[in-house]
Amino acid sequence: MKHSLALLLASLALAASAQAQTVATDAWVRATVPGQTATGLFVQLTSPTKARLVGGRSPVAASVEVHEMSMQDGVMRMRAVPTLELPAGQPVMLKPGSYHVMLMGLKGTVKAGDTVPVTLTVERDGAAPETLQLQAPVRTLAPTPGHAH
Repeated sequence: MKHSLALLLASLALAASAQAQTVATDAWVRATVPGQTATGLFVQLTSPTKARLVGGRSPVAASVEVHEMSMQDGVMRMRAVPTLELPAGQPVMLKPGSYHVMLMGLKGTVKAGDTVPVTLTVERDGAAPETLQLQAPVRTLAPTPGHAH
């Protein structure tokens, strides 16, 4: 009986560690107009352990980068950042006017109603990189708070 209980507990611990992945919720991509070469991906990321978002890839874009919007001398500026820290167990919201993911070098127009595949890469110290496969719906505007989609 003790052996079976120990085996069960070891199996549960292994299953729990295998499921300790970053969770992506409420992902969406902003629609573009013809000729627009970049757009934003917005998502909430929650990592069970300290991690960092380092970038990604998408078949609709030449590159996928983490960006930050910030106010500098009264002007809103956007810049690429090499990583975005994901504190253990704390949701990090990537949203318009703040941190977000840029899809750059778009291969075509991204229209409302489309779905954009995006793979995000998350790194942790001492672990293999984790990839998050997203199917992000395309929207024309930011979703309103509390509105179900």
